[in-house]
Amino acid sequence: MSTKYMLCKFFLISLITLGKRCASTENTRHCVEPKFGHRNCDEQDNAEPTMALVPYNENNDVLSIFNKPERFFHFAGQDLKISQEWNKFGVAAVVWDAAVVLCEYLDAGNVKLDKKRVIELGAGSGLVGIVATLLGAQTTITDQERALPYLTETVNSNLPENYEGQFTVQALDWQGDLQLFQKPYDVILGADIIYIEETFPDLLRTIEHLSNEDTLVYISCRIRYTRDSNFLKMMSEVFDLKKIHLDRGRDITIYKGKKKTNC
Repeated sequence: MSTKYMLCKFFLISLITLGKRCASTENTRHCVEPKFGHRNCDEQDNAEPTMALVPYNENNDVLSIFNKPERFFHFAGQDLKISQEWNKFGVAAVVWDAAVVLCEYLDAGNVKLDKKRVIELGAGSGLVGIVATLLGAQTTITDQERALPYLTETVNSNLPENYEGQFTVQALDWQGDLQLFQKPYDVILGADIIYIEETFPDLLRTIEHLSNEDTLVYISCRIRYTRDSNFLKMMSEVFDLKKIHLDRGRDITIYKGKKKTNC
């Protein structure tokens, strides 16, 4: 049974631990004292993720956001409309929280993108790549070949004509020929791309290939299983990796990586 089929039939939700609600960027943290639960944010940082596997049902309130045919956002001074096609393309055709949080982080000016060569991996809806382009980047927005029709339509419908030539949409198979992509990129972006363990070695190989010691890598993710943390450990062997932003309300963390000079 394919992973895509399984993910269309079941949906994994994160049960947010009751405790302090914290948001942090770099070394700044903002916390609200809970009535009960963890005593401090650090305890929550070290807590194991709590998950629930629920049958996919379009009437489920938890999943209702993915059944909306369209979602609307405002980034980089522009209104964006992202069509969602869960029933047709599955997980690749909805907007995940990790993408929204990363877009908010970019839109706040935390990453210098103007005239930078940027590539987004596993773009899905392309929201992150769209926002990076609007913020001035020369952007390559990638996903697997079968996802390109949806991705291309979504990107083209949200980027005005005056951005033509500033972005490309391309197929990128992490197991495939990476020589087709000119390296290195200045910035590599990925939102919710570390959830299938079998892809971890190929994903790391891809990031290594596309980067040099000056490339900045930003990974926005929700750690659903302990094994998801294994990718971060693998990446830490090659990249200096640190947590730079925590959205407690949506349980999303952004990591920043830079290749070690001895690798």
